[in-house]
Amino acid sequence: MKRPYQLSLLAFMFLALSAFTFKTDPAPTLKERIIELSKKVEPKVIEWRHHIHQNPELSNREFKTAAYIAAHLKGLGIEVQEGVAKTGVVGILKGGKPGPVMGLRADIDGLPVKERVDLPWASKAIGEYQGAEVPVMHACGHDTHVAILMGVAEVLSQVKADLKGTIKFIFQPAEEGAPAGEEGGADLMVKEGVLEGMDAIFGLHINAQTEVGQVKYRPEGIMAAVNSFEIKIKGKQTHGSTPWTGIDPIVTAAQIINNVQTIVSRSMPLTTQAAVVSFGKIEAGVRSNIIPEEATLVGTIRTLDADMRERLFERLRTIVKNTAESNEAEATLYIDKGYPITYNDPQLTAKMADTFVDVVGAQNVTPNMNAITGAEDFSFFQEKIPGLYFFIGGAPKGVDAEKQAPHHTPDFYVDDAGMITGINLLSRMVVDYPEVTISKK
Repeated sequence: MKRPYQLSLLAFMFLALSAFTFKTDPAPTLKERIIELSKKVEPKVIEWRHHIHQNPELSNREFKTAAYIAAHLKGLGIEVQEGVAKTGVVGILKGGKPGPVMGLRADIDGLPVKERVDLPWASKAIGEYQGAEVPVMHACGHDTHVAILMGVAEVLSQVKADLKGTIKFIFQPAEEGAPAGEEGGADLMVKEGVLEGMDAIFGLHINAQTEVGQVKYRPEGIMAAVNSFEIKIKGKQTHGSTPWTGIDPIVTAAQIINNVQTIVSRSMPLTTQAAVVSFGKIEAGVRSNIIPEEATLVGTIRTLDADMRERLFERLRTIVKNTAESNEAEATLYIDKGYPITYNDPQLTAKMADTFVDVVGAQNVTPNMNAITGAEDFSFFQEKIPGLYFFIGGAPKGVDAEKQAPHHTPDFYVDDAGMITGINLLSRMVVDYPEVTISKK
């Protein structure tokens, strides 16, 4: 017969062994799972990026790119809409819990640029632009945007039971502008109802002049509105030896160019925001001794303030009209619709500020970057619903980021290592937005 103290000792040992045997670590949080899943998907994202980079397609012609994206989304069990705004793809993932509808956007088109970067996956693609055969390159990083969003779709599809709300993965064509005579891009997506029922939208852009791992953003205007303009000047053709017998549209054009330069320097409140007016094309004449009948000027306008934009248009109209009349010429001015200001909703931006810091660390976040006079048609989404647009670094670590080749050039390059930041941030936007919408109202 066992003694009582022996029974007590055995019971104690059993309890201790049980506690040791059955002790488990707490289950990882949703945020921790996203970090791990992002790491796992990163090698795939790099492969996808290389494939897309090797096979770029121009605006409204992204047929193979769209098919590649759609096949991936369908493989994840995500509902897919194809042929949106001509060649766009939209994936819809419904979370397991009620919540808002959130959009994540990536642009998918390439540019008519010949690649000079020595890469095993460099582009050799050829396309058609304005009736001419041209080389095609992802010279602005859209290949990384597509791969990042494909990665985010894979990550979120694996945790959908714990997600609040619905996510729309918006793969948008023609960000660089639809071909002449065609509609396209974000504007057409809006017209076709992509934003219906959506509460907020998020987008990113990789940047060749920002180091990998860094993030930059700002509230309100982050990228400029853009408008192209064309001025047609009609004079009277005559022999170059007797200019007084005609009306010279070239001299008129020169005076218009000079006078327009005073709009920004003398008519814009530049302590409010920057503004730019540039001429990019002059066309007139056929030979040295003929004063032609017509001249054409083409240029671009960049503004970061809606009131300044309208004031600039007004001054441009006045200067063109009056300068032409002072030379007895006629002038017509056409200003296109362009893109609006890429405007980060201040409340949304403030609500998501902690997400940037939590994901990459405060030392890697620039929350009040200088605005950029480049333009983005993501702005059409932001005209309709609150949106947040930000930049992630693509310059390799250890190089002088500011000396890296600019976007839209043959030597443009961004490092694969920059994409993990985008995967983590967009995934976390989806997780954090429903929470901050409730807690920070």
